Amino acid sequence: MENLSFYRAGLFTAILVTILIGSWEYYLRAQKINISYDDGGFLWSNKRAQVYSKENPTTVFIGSSRIKYGLDIPTWKKLTGENAIQLSIEGSSPLPVLKDLANDELFHGKLIIDVTEGLFFSTAERRMEKPNEYIDFYKNLTPAQSFSFKVNTILESQFVFLNKDYFSLNALLDKIPVPKRTGVFSGPDFPMDFRNISYERQSRMTDKFIADTNLQNKVKGIWKFLGSLPKGPPLIDTKLDSFITEIKTSIDKIKQRGGIIVFIRTPSSGPFLITENKDFPREQYWNKLLTQTNCPGIHFSDYPETSSFICPEYSHLSKQDAVQYTTQLIQIIKKEKPANFNL
Repeated sequence: MENLSFYRAGLFTAILVTILIGSWEYYLRAQKINISYDDGGFLWSNKRAQVYSKENPTTVFIGSSRIKYGLDIPTWKKLTGENAIQLSIEGSSPLPVLKDLANDELFHGKLIIDVTEGLFFSTAERRMEKPNEYIDFYKNLTPAQSFSFKVNTILESQFVFLNKDYFSLNALLDKIPVPKRTGVFSGPDFPMDFRNISYERQSRMTDKFIADTNLQNKVKGIWKFLGSLPKGPPLIDTKLDSFITEIKTSIDKIKQRGGIIVFIRTPSSGPFLITENKDFPREQYWNKLLTQTNCPGIHFSDYPETSSFICPEYSHLSKQDAVQYTTQLIQIIKKEKPANFNL
């Protein structure tokens, strides 16, 4: 009799939990919220492990958020027949990942490095933290964690409410308004429609974001706030030379194994682009980077077909423009074959 009571209580609890979860999921989908994957160390490590693919030709992309929005991976795969492995990380320098690939004797493939000047030409420790964290995570991944990732991925592909950035308990607690406290820095609160993450780690703006100028203005305000924060002195003269020499050391290691490397500059627009051009004059930074590393580069402003994109919030392409930009980038690479980069 006692066992029957426990059984009924357990069954009632399971039904209640199922109803609550189902209602939460139904409500989120009614708000037209789509599936978005957790873009943390697990997903990054999953892609990092694919740079050795022998079944299909592969191009690896490293950089920051701009190329995560600018590269449309389905378009790349469709037009080239090749895999595109996205290892770029938001708000970060790509140099730790470049160094990791350079020190990996097994990597000798094609690598495209996206340059967002404010992040690329930076030695700030905070720009290196997340890449180093992900690299350590990848190198110390256990079989149990790999199995957990596979299970989580299956669930994430089915349920909107598993979006860790916006619907986890910590994310919801972070949204509780609290007065500003001296010495406490709260990270920017990007609108959810600004960033939807695919399993391939591509970032996309939602249709709502593209249509809603209030959401776009909120992100523009975040860029303005971040731009107002104190920055360290810019890299110039001998410090810049030493910085690029270190990059060349990593590049040469990959080249010596037969790897091919091309730099790209993905579009930005408006005040963001004006500031970037002012703070990082092309001759002093982009041109010097190409010359001293002896690598080719594809700058969006050099080609009429890529020079006129307007970014909704000044810094990242919409998903529609990402398709066009990726198509044009492929055509430029096929035509110019920089460093014998074949597609």
